[in-house]
Amino acid sequence: MSKVLETKDKLNLFANAPVKTVVIKNVLPSIAAMIMVLIYNLADTFFIGQTGDALQVAAVSLATPVFLLFMAIGNIYGLGGTSVISRALGQGNKEYARKVCSFCFWSCCIIGVILTICFLVFMDPLLKLIGASPATWEFTKTYLTIVAFSGPCAMIATTYTNIIRTEGASVQAMTGQIVGNVLNIILDPIMILGFHWNIAGAALATLLANVVSTAYYLLYFSKGKSILSIAFKDFSLNKEYIKAIYAIGFPASLGFNLMSISQVIVNGLMAGYGDMALASIGVAMKVSMITTMVAMGIGQGVQPILGYCVGAKLWTRFKQILHFSLAFSFLLSLFITIFCYFFTINIVQAFLTNPTAIKYAVTFVHIFLTTSVLFGVYYVLNNTLQAMGDANGSFIINVSRQGIIYIPMLFILNKALGINGVAWSQPAADILSTLLVFLLYQRALKTHIE
Repeated sequence: MSKVLETKDKLNLFANAPVKTVVIKNVLPSIAAMIMVLIYNLADTFFIGQTGDALQVAAVSLATPVFLLFMAIGNIYGLGGTSVISRALGQGNKEYARKVCSFCFWSCCIIGVILTICFLVFMDPLLKLIGASPATWEFTKTYLTIVAFSGPCAMIATTYTNIIRTEGASVQAMTGQIVGNVLNIILDPIMILGFHWNIAGAALATLLANVVSTAYYLLYFSKGKSILSIAFKDFSLNKEYIKAIYAIGFPASLGFNLMSISQVIVNGLMAGYGDMALASIGVAMKVSMITTMVAMGIGQGVQPILGYCVGAKLWTRFKQILHFSLAFSFLLSLFITIFCYFFTINIVQAFLTNPTAIKYAVTFVHIFLTTSVLFGVYYVLNNTLQAMGDANGSFIINVSRQGIIYIPMLFILNKALGINGVAWSQPAADILSTLLVFLLYQRALKTHIE
């Protein structure tokens, strides 16, 4: 079967397959991919934790939001490109979709290299900015210096694990992410504990994982598995689609950037309570990521289907798919929240051995879990706004959740409640942002249907 006919059959599923079938078929690979991202994120912390050095755990907590900047910029092209391409395919405009895809690839290459150079040149001021203490300075610098070289690959992998879902290649999207993550998980114990490279080993494993994921996606396109393109001959600077990509991609990226900034602020506030508090909040955030990553997987998995329906103006099917996705995502978030609550101590002890750090972490996890059940609703509706091409709504919600709502909460509740107030800021932001995204979705739906 030719690639054109194969992709046509996949896109036909978006329009005609039973709702449960098309949603489950598309979101399960996405969930699996996000779970692997979670596992590989946890792996660094877990195996570094086995060294018994909480300072190295704290250094990873400091470095993570900074490295997320690459992924945040990758999401400009991954989520923005997905929104534009899925609607273009719904309209039958494949040539337009190819050009958008190529533009996203070469933008990742150019910006990724520039950002890597900036990281290396301005490393010391950056470390000072994120609040590295004398005890964590060298650990954090070592980690960031190594992973910075994988920046362009991290951006490309982030972009194409989203974009190739637009043509129904959800399994291939998942595979690209998983091969890198599995390699990272395998290399972590070898490099951190076996070779005794400690935090440098964790960083090197991350670098190699991103290179392998990128190589998979390049191989995918080189074998003609896609109707899309990353060829330079298809690259062009078209104002229409550049504007459309950035209209959706920039707010999504801004949300990730604000997430990084807010985590830097959290780390700074927690550093005031000591290095053990800093190490514990990093672990607690990773535990809460279990629900977050699954919910994000559902949202990202369903976005291309919803975008296709928007482009094809299949509004009845759009609502059916959305309602099923919301119910599925909510129930799965509820199950994971309950599981994490009952096994909090066991999970925390896998990362920390210091009694003070463990006590802090358990308290913080229980606080975060009070609203994690809302993640399923939030992320599906957020991705729905992107699928609808609602640039204004996407901008408002992404700026609000981790910025306008969350950051002020951090300072207000820290002053009012002390160390626990820093943790309670996230549940407060979760409630307000979920209400906001629901209202924005209602507004966007009314605008499109009218």
